[in-house]
Amino acid sequence: MNITEIQSNGELRAHEFPVVASKSFLAHAGVCPLPRRVAHAISQCALEGTLGDQETTMHHRLAEARRLAARLLSCQECEVSLVGPTSLALSYIASGLNFRKGDNILIYQDDYPSNVYPWMALAAKGVQVRFLNTRGLGMIRPMDVMGQVDENTRLVALASCHFISGYRINHSAIGKYLRERGILFCLDGIQTVGAWPTTVEYVDFLAADAHKWMLGPCGAGILYVRDALRDRLNPPIHGWHNVLSPHFVAQEEIQFQPDGRKFEVGTHNLLGVTGLIAAMELILEMGVDNIAGDLAAKRTWLAEACQAKGYEVLNPRPDKDNISGIVSIHRSQMDFGQLHRQLAENGVVASLRQDRLGRQFLRFSPHFYCSDADLQKAVALL
Repeated sequence: MNITEIQSNGELRAHEFPVVASKSFLAHAGVCPLPRRVAHAISQCALEGTLGDQETTMHHRLAEARRLAARLLSCQECEVSLVGPTSLALSYIASGLNFRKGDNILIYQDDYPSNVYPWMALAAKGVQVRFLNTRGLGMIRPMDVMGQVDENTRLVALASCHFISGYRINHSAIGKYLRERGILFCLDGIQTVGAWPTTVEYVDFLAADAHKWMLGPCGAGILYVRDALRDRLNPPIHGWHNVLSPHFVAQEEIQFQPDGRKFEVGTHNLLGVTGLIAAMELILEMGVDNIAGDLAAKRTWLAEACQAKGYEVLNPRPDKDNISGIVSIHRSQMDFGQLHRQLAENGVVASLRQDRLGRQFLRFSPHFYCSDADLQKAVALL
């Protein structure tokens, strides 16, 4: 099965993605509907759990999840942890690193709050928290980062793609610059993993939940920690799983697991991990490069069609390094709440978002299985 087959075969599309029977779902930058195979995998896993000890019957899936995640990120399996929500993983990183008084970190205040608050909290420890200046919402260029770090900058934390503007940063160029200067780089990858190549060659830490572009269940995300940095990151939470406990006996000293399990504190969300596996298998079957090409074409068509109807499009003409699957539109003096409801009443699911200035935006974020007819229907209703 490939993207062309899904888009050209209505019966196959409806079987694999049941949501299309009743909706044009264009809100994957929010929370996705589950593909049938993902829901089936979770259901089968739950049934297996009725036959005995859940953990014993499902534990073998953990290694498979790490293997698939490593393929998605182009990293080693030992660098992957099954932590869950992006917020939790980012908080692990922020609270697990040692900073000295006078160190500074650079973040973007208008990123999604999950990638802002954990870093802001470090101010209480004497860390100087700096906010990145940009020329537009989410428009973070390598030169912007280069011009705002100094000899006391210890870490830069950014999102791989802005959740409203859809501006996808060139994280490899930024990461390479920071690596050369010994500055750590943390990436909130939830808006690109599964939709765009998000390799971690020049990334030190990455977090991404499955419930957006990976097409997986909520709370079943992945955490990447570069192998060379694992010893520098100490989890703020301790449990029976991430601390060595032979035969479930607490030892006299705390010794963490030697790989990504260091950040997996206790019993896993096994149903969620099972769904994550099925979702990653689907993404890898389609091919991330193929998905990215399809989303770029959809984004270009949607942006031009919305502009033709008189709407302002954020990030209207992105280049190949900055394009994403997100199109957010705005028009002065317009009630976007009402428009959002009207679309929903007609079976079109989009997202309503608002910036710091109170401006409302209607956000479209189709995935590869969405059809041309879905897009055309949405634009016709504007």
